[in-house]
Amino acid sequence: MKLRTEPYQIQVARWPRTGRHILAQYDTDLVVVYQAYNREIGDFALSHGYFGGTFSFERMSWIKPNFLWMMYRSGWATKPGQEVVLAVYLKRSAFDNILNLAVHSSYVPEVYASEDIWKTAIAQSSVRLQWDPDHHPSGPMLERRAIQLGLRGSVLKQYATEWIISIDDVSDFTREQYQNVLNKHCDALLMPQETIYPVIDKTTAAKLGLSNFNSDS
Repeated sequence: MKLRTEPYQIQVARWPRTGRHILAQYDTDLVVVYQAYNREIGDFALSHGYFGGTFSFERMSWIKPNFLWMMYRSGWATKPGQEVVLAVYLKRSAFDNILNLAVHSSYVPEVYASEDIWKTAIAQSSVRLQWDPDHHPSGPMLERRAIQLGLRGSVLKQYATEWIISIDDVSDFTREQYQNVLNKHCDALLMPQETIYPVIDKTTAAKLGLSNFNSDS
């Protein structure tokens, strides 16, 4: 497994407790996002380095840069059809492009001049933006919000077949760490090392509604 890991308790001490923040593992070239699938889709992706086979290009596919949010959604790789957790190493330029194209899944008056303009934007966009409550490893909701991005159409096709650098199977790691959660040993819990992802483009950052760490934490 290529992911950089760090104890959960060290990370949670530095993460913001409130606000909208993109927590992710990244470097100058890539951003790690997570998806969970059944064994057939997961095995195809792992063996080919891209998505295909029984992977559906007709449905919206959601990517999550926040590991804990993926754990909440997949039940730590225990939910049916989500047994294979994939760490997708995505080109950073592609991730920035996805953020730039994103349209909120619900009407935000501060971003869209009218509800009709938002409805037109969401109908035309290939990227859906959603902020949801982040979660403690054991499940309870937190005040901090986590981002997930729904891809469809041309963007989904490019993501699945062109923008991926590599794909890593982190299912065993996920299940190992889940035992620490079940046993209430958060002091032993390891997680992918994540920090706040910097959105350089000010227009995109404003549209996303990103919070200022200093004022919101």
